[in-house]
Amino acid sequence: MSRVVVIGDALVDEMRDEFGSTDAPGGSALNVAVGLAILGVPSTLIAMIGDDADGAVLRDYATGRGVVVLASESALGTGRAVSDRSEGEPRYSFSDAARARSIHFSDEMAQAVADAPLVVISGFPFDVPAEVAELRRVLAGHPRVLLDANPREGFLRDRAAFAAEFERVASLCELVKIGDEDARLLYDAGVDDVALASPIVLATEGARGATVTTPTGTVHRDIVADERPVIDTMGAGDATFASVVAGLAAGSDDWEALLDAAMHIAAETIRHAGGELRQPR
Repeated sequence: MSRVVVIGDALVDEMRDEFGSTDAPGGSALNVAVGLAILGVPSTLIAMIGDDADGAVLRDYATGRGVVVLASESALGTGRAVSDRSEGEPRYSFSDAARARSIHFSDEMAQAVADAPLVVISGFPFDVPAEVAELRRVLAGHPRVLLDANPREGFLRDRAAFAAEFERVASLCELVKIGDEDARLLYDAGVDDVALASPIVLATEGARGATVTTPTGTVHRDIVADERPVIDTMGAGDATFASVVAGLAAGSDDWEALLDAAMHIAAETIRHAGGELRQPR
């Protein structure tokens, strides 16, 4: 099987609470690329990763799970996202490197994109015109692009610009994923109120499950009931997206089965710490 290419964010998640801090590999594109590899779909990650200790951690983590890493270097080093839970509700902040994330596509990266059966975008600075122009150049003519814009408040420079470019790129995609938090952040609206010009829209709503809308209809699945406690919801959306991408890569168009699998995977993922996809027991 040819490798699916995943383009987007890779960074170190620093989780703080009253007992101290813990680092873990993260970033939506890294989570999706690793999730695909866990599900048996070969993947290549294209992301900004610095030549530093944090970058070495991300490279080792990804390659250790079978992901090929094509890194765009960063003058500011590898990005960090801090989740501080020391005072109850989590507070998020991002390092200068994370906020200045940028991908410079080498010839090797462009060729990997051209050769890929599917190209996945997960986390991208759509409010930076030069970055969007470069992305569109590399994607030009590719028949199968799947997109999760994954906006984060600490990353946004210009919400209106981000939404506008996201919508333009979405119109070129086979499938677009949007979460309820994304819809609130970009549009002050619910997912049902956001119209995207993509043939397939995957809407995720946390505890309310997921819905996919296709040219032939709509399929919904509730979250899977599980008596075990929820440990960490950080990777739920990425796990759901990776599961759906894996099904599409295998040639499935059975949306009932695809959503069933995705909801079981998401339910298992949130019963573990960190963003790594977990398969049901």
